[in-house]
Amino acid sequence: MLMPSDPGQLRLLALIGRHGSLTGAAHALGVTPAAVTQQVARAERDWNAPLVLRGPRGASLTAAGALLAEHGRVVDEQTELAGERLAALLGRLSLRLRVGTFLAAGLHLLPPALTALRHRYPEADVSVEDLLSNRGVEKVEAGEFDVGVIASWATPPQPPPHITVRTLLRDPMVVVLPDDHPLVAHSPDGTPLRLEQLRDESWVTILAGHAAHEQLHRAAGDAGFTPRIRFQTASYDLAQALVGTGIGVALVSRMALTPVPGTTHRPLADPALHRDVHTVTRSDTTLTPLADVFRALLLDVAADLRGTWTSQG
Repeated sequence: MLMPSDPGQLRLLALIGRHGSLTGAAHALGVTPAAVTQQVARAERDWNAPLVLRGPRGASLTAAGALLAEHGRVVDEQTELAGERLAALLGRLSLRLRVGTFLAAGLHLLPPALTALRHRYPEADVSVEDLLSNRGVEKVEAGEFDVGVIASWATPPQPPPHITVRTLLRDPMVVVLPDDHPLVAHSPDGTPLRLEQLRDESWVTILAGHAAHEQLHRAAGDAGFTPRIRFQTASYDLAQALVGTGIGVALVSRMALTPVPGTTHRPLADPALHRDVHTVTRSDTTLTPLADVFRALLLDVAADLRGTWTSQG
């Protein structure tokens, strides 16, 4: 004969056996004694056997009830253990922050934000790893990171509904030139250059297939020329180092600029190009609240960085 398998009934019987009364079991479950009486009646119907004996001094279990209560005690113990383990997990998650970032953001945005986070939450369990921007959404969605810091050069990412992408800052692209370039001599610091003025230059670019590479080609095409590529690299740092040798000019993001000997930079005009920097998080950060804290800190750092760019021209 097929018997019911409601673990709640087994646990109820274990509690009645432990407390010796329906009232005690009711208090343990957080329900009324009347509700427990109804549950016992249902259990006896389901199991087709008397399970509980009621008396003036409380309640006791029949042989059938005691047998089921043995299994109920296992359910009760496992329920308590599950609660304890879940509480421990939630405690760890509340202090966990796994961040993925691309290089320039890791150098210029993360350090001040991480320092501030450490002051607020000294027990925080923080890790930082390299992250390709085009994989940021999928990595956060897969649970590999709590916060992704990514860049986009054309259209922003289109995340699924349970993933949130927020823009931190707009990072303008600038032209890096050898410091003895004729255009440098005729344009004081801060003077914007038009892309068409660079039509005859050799270029050091980001690797073909990257959004930054495509951005340059689109803009150059709009300006009426095809850039002559001399060297391609995945690194803005290497691109600037090569410009310092006089090999060509490069389009570099303002945030990625480094003081390379033999180079200088000018802003771009007509067209002014940029990339956007975003944070990627899960939309529900209830279990990982430090993700929201860190995102707010990154916004503060981004605002400070924009202020620095404005003051430097």
